[in-house]
Amino acid sequence: MTAQPPAQAGQPAIRRPALKMVIGGKQVSGADGRTFDVVSPVDGRVIARVARGGAEDVDRAVRAARQAFDGEWHTWSQTRRGQTLARFATLIRDHLEELAQLESENMGKPISSARWEIGAVANVMEYYGGAANKLMGETIPVSKPGFDFTLREPIGVVGLIVPWNFPLMLASWKMGPALAAGNTAILKPASYTPLTAIRVAELALEAGFPPGVLNVVTGPGAIVGAAIAAHPGIGKVAFTGETATGQEIMRAAAGNIKKVSLELGGKSPNVVFADADIERFAAESPYSVFDNCGQDCCARSRIIVERSVHDKVVELFAAATRKVKVGDPADPATEVGTMVSFQQRETVLDYVRIGQEEGGRVVVGGGIPADPALAKGAYIEPTVLDRVTSPMRIAQEEVFGPVVVVIPFDTEEEAVRLANDTPYGLSGSVWTRDIGKAIRTAKAIQSGVISVNCNSSVHAEAPFGGYKMSGTGRENGMHAFESYTQVKNVYVDLS
Repeated sequence: MTAQPPAQAGQPAIRRPALKMVIGGKQVSGADGRTFDVVSPVDGRVIARVARGGAEDVDRAVRAARQAFDGEWHTWSQTRRGQTLARFATLIRDHLEELAQLESENMGKPISSARWEIGAVANVMEYYGGAANKLMGETIPVSKPGFDFTLREPIGVVGLIVPWNFPLMLASWKMGPALAAGNTAILKPASYTPLTAIRVAELALEAGFPPGVLNVVTGPGAIVGAAIAAHPGIGKVAFTGETATGQEIMRAAAGNIKKVSLELGGKSPNVVFADADIERFAAESPYSVFDNCGQDCCARSRIIVERSVHDKVVELFAAATRKVKVGDPADPATEVGTMVSFQQRETVLDYVRIGQEEGGRVVVGGGIPADPALAKGAYIEPTVLDRVTSPMRIAQEEVFGPVVVVIPFDTEEEAVRLANDTPYGLSGSVWTRDIGKAIRTAKAIQSGVISVNCNSSVHAEAPFGGYKMSGTGRENGMHAFESYTQVKNVYVDLS
């Protein structure tokens, strides 16, 4: 991950003490004593200084996690693990405002969104607290005179590598099932956004998890993430992030044949048929791509619209986009805050320029807000590009910013072909009043998650994950346990 720009001259002193990693229940500095600065994209200030871990620190965390797994944690019942996760959920709710403020300042997301996300983190922990003692095996009739049954057992030490766009929420999708299944974990947050991960590890100890069950190692992905992926003492690695890094993790994990689950990129379609509720689509769908400033792998960044209603959809969607409030993340009325960094904003602006060079027309946005009150932050305008065709880079590559393209179609078959015409298959929506058409289209689109007449991708109780280059494995719901357990078959000869 590339560093943020240097802090501005004359900025206030860092308000927080130097933050350390959490290994074996203790706050520790990196083995080499190095640190890195965390910069807020809201105004460019350094808001924290954090321990910069390395391969030696990953090794320390693996030893602590293994010791915890082989020790007290291994003797706990599934019910006790669930009860501790429930206490963890309560503590997260008790500290919701503190964690939301950290997330908003660290990542630049609106405080209202950050509050919702921390509440969702507590919900996930509560769900897996209840699920812990529902994890069970099965009995199997076999042809021989015996008794055959299966056990679902934890893998051991697992590595959890999470991104910066939903820092704590995406961490919870991994922590919840990993701990409920009886594993111990090493959490590696993104270098841009490590603050809530460190704080939550402290709350986990307060909830009653034994030292070493949840460890946090901070530092660059190229070093810490790579060490986790390659470490022979880690039996499974879960990663959310961009596809190229996921490919590197798969290669590194081959050394000891780790289990690997990957939630990667997306270029999700919003398929709009002429018989849809166009007004409702236009009112709701801007948030499916502009929420979190477009930094969402589920973002419906391609509007694939039937040609007969193309002009009306563009007009209504553009009007709704102009009403989206971009502003200070601390303002509860703000709907879109900043990008995570100034570099990420430049990347998105480059894509907008490329889209125009390819023939796209900017209908709304396309630049940096003119409001001088936003000049210090990594703000960008929500952007709509029309006159886009599927082969264009702007329609194929994940921009990871508040940019949506509009592509027309003539037939249902063409709509499906266009929806599938990317390397990705993570999420998407279908808008139509015809239930038969909705189901046919939802079945035909190659995607792990499809919503009909809405943009709802994520439910703590339901599986989430992608097809094609969007990843492997599923998170959330009971399906997530498949990634954090191994099945043992036991046969007892009764002859």
